[in-house]
Amino acid sequence: MRLDWLDDILAVLDTGSFARAAEARHLTQSAFTRRIRAIEDSIGAELFDRNRKPVALLPTVRAQEPEMRALAAGLRRLRDTLRRSGTGGAGAISLACQHAITTTVSPRLVALLTAQGGHSVRVRSGNRDECLLKLLAGEVDFAVMYALPGEPALPEERGFDAVTLGADTFLPVAAPGITGGAGDWPLIAYPADVFLGQIMDRAILPRVPEQIRFARRAETALTLAACEYALAGIGIAWLPRSMVAGALTDGRLVALDDQLPDQKLDIRMIRLAGASAPALDTAWARLSEGWRGV
Repeated sequence: MRLDWLDDILAVLDTGSFARAAEARHLTQSAFTRRIRAIEDSIGAELFDRNRKPVALLPTVRAQEPEMRALAAGLRRLRDTLRRSGTGGAGAISLACQHAITTTVSPRLVALLTAQGGHSVRVRSGNRDECLLKLLAGEVDFAVMYALPGEPALPEERGFDAVTLGADTFLPVAAPGITGGAGDWPLIAYPADVFLGQIMDRAILPRVPEQIRFARRAETALTLAACEYALAGIGIAWLPRSMVAGALTDGRLVALDDQLPDQKLDIRMIRLAGASAPALDTAWARLSEGWRGV
């Protein structure tokens, strides 16, 4: 049994519903529901009575609450003990980065942390929800993610320390010859339940000129895949400028921000409040203060 599974199950027990549990776990409800299904599939048994509204733990599962809480506490103690005592990982700092940030920003973060014989670094990549889960489960020390300027990186930021490292631009791009003209414009889309899909729905599509219509050609949650689709001439993709700077310079992609809206994004680094240790504090300060000086 994994610690994050226990935390998901106990979150439903503590909050009384999937919706409130998803909020407590800093996930969208659809992402949290998929995680619960995955837990049940892995265990091989249903854990929740879905005939009730709101959904509730089955009585036989609820009866195991004391054991689940004890096991979760024990796993946390074991994890922390192994982290402190393990010689192979001594001094290592772990980061969870959104996929695009892994490619564009993490090399600079790793350079800062490893400079002059500093920390070794473990980088984990995932979508925004996965990065948050790794942070909440104690699998990583810091998470680095995109956020809209002026908005918190999380719906509820109490319990987290956060710092803005820099900025990027979510930019419409396409291979030469793909854009313009009459008819529908081919679109490479993001799923609605991932962060960049939500940015498209909230901040991009409402600002698209009325005369422009899109025909969805492909959908992916991975910015790296969306970039490759754009390079292959499949359609228009919104991508971080930092990811496509080289392709724009050499002409493999062209920017369409003269016809379509773009969106500024902040690059935020977060950690659990109170997760303080000398090595972590040093690494946090090095990344926060040294970012602009590199």
